[in-house]
Amino acid sequence: MVTTKQAAVDPNRVLGMIMGGGQGSRLFPLTRERAKPAVPLAGKYRLVDIPISNCINSGVRRVYLLTQFLSASLHRHVYGSFKFDHFSRGFVEILAAEQSATDTSWYQGTADAVRKNLAHLRSADFDYALILSGDQLYRMDYRTILQQHVDTDAELTISTTPVTREAAQSLGIMQINADRRIVRFVEKPKEPSLLDQLSLDRATYGPLGIEGNQELFLASMGIYVFNRALLPKLLDNDYTDFGKHIIPAAIDTQRVFSYVFQGYWEDIGTIRSFFEANLDLASELPRFNFFDMAAPIYTRPRFLPASKINGASLDHTIVSDGCILNHCKISQSIVGQRFLVDAGSHITRTVIMGADYYESLESIRRSAETGAPRIGIGKNTRIDTAIVDKNARIGDNCVITPHGKPESVDHALYYVRDGIVIIPKNAVIPNGTFI
Repeated sequence: MVTTKQAAVDPNRVLGMIMGGGQGSRLFPLTRERAKPAVPLAGKYRLVDIPISNCINSGVRRVYLLTQFLSASLHRHVYGSFKFDHFSRGFVEILAAEQSATDTSWYQGTADAVRKNLAHLRSADFDYALILSGDQLYRMDYRTILQQHVDTDAELTISTTPVTREAAQSLGIMQINADRRIVRFVEKPKEPSLLDQLSLDRATYGPLGIEGNQELFLASMGIYVFNRALLPKLLDNDYTDFGKHIIPAAIDTQRVFSYVFQGYWEDIGTIRSFFEANLDLASELPRFNFFDMAAPIYTRPRFLPASKINGASLDHTIVSDGCILNHCKISQSIVGQRFLVDAGSHITRTVIMGADYYESLESIRRSAETGAPRIGIGKNTRIDTAIVDKNARIGDNCVITPHGKPESVDHALYYVRDGIVIIPKNAVIPNGTFI
């Protein structure tokens, strides 16, 4: 049975660890030159801003970010975004993969990444380790999962979210008893008979606060709370991944409980999920609300002018700071910072990541002399169902659309993934190009 509610958990006794070392192959080519948590989001943010902001809003002010692949831009962003004063115990620090005299391997998985940093963790003063993913879009007050962890006398608590049968087949599914203790875990169950066994008992819907009568399954969100003493104990082996190895083994030997989260949650693991999550932000009632100032999402402060709209027509579009939009039409799209869209262009269902800098007059002059486009989108260009990565130069009279193309294409100028055209970072698309 669930024990009597304990005293409130002190967030200062919690150490946050964000997993940011994965290669992000399913998000290629957005991860061709950057780590997955550094992928731009919603015009002005990065994916890593989400878990760090959730930590700050929850009072968890000591956070480690574990990194490995293509992490230079991620490091610049984090150190430029999250600074605490000298009189605070708070920090957001990078723990990059490193070789040592006794271990020359890199991170082999999420559990291995934490194992290789146990020396850093042992020197820290904390009671609970909060382990998070660096590539998810959600808003959570971690104090709620921490409080349940203490109230249930759990050794390990896993945050789960109800999902449909279709979604369950690509996620790790938990089965719980009446006390929310996890009794079974299956990774990506496909067999209908197995899924039937794992479905959430409808008798628990009321106590869990789930409305309706739809068939649901509890999927792991990749958010874990460990007691300090348990973490090195579970890592005293060769297991490399929490979801695949550590969690299934712990269920049989430890007190492992489920915290059921029912807010919006999206795993930004594929090009399609990234694309749809961004476009949803431009809808009238987005499922994730960046305008909620009770729990704001923080990012790097920038000193940019307000965007300038010169006769442009905008519909369900987010326009970030420092843009210039000249007599164009943009709908159901995101326009990132410092970006130019010139006259006569029509942009639909497109995620534009913006630019890292403004071109100088000399750079613009040289581009004009050579016939190369300047950074931005030129005149009379049409783009539909696309992702335009940073600093792209797209010329005049271009057409960019996935229609009539295979689901996956690798081309010198562009890529197609999940039926979406991707213009990579720093790409140059000449005038009159038809994609």
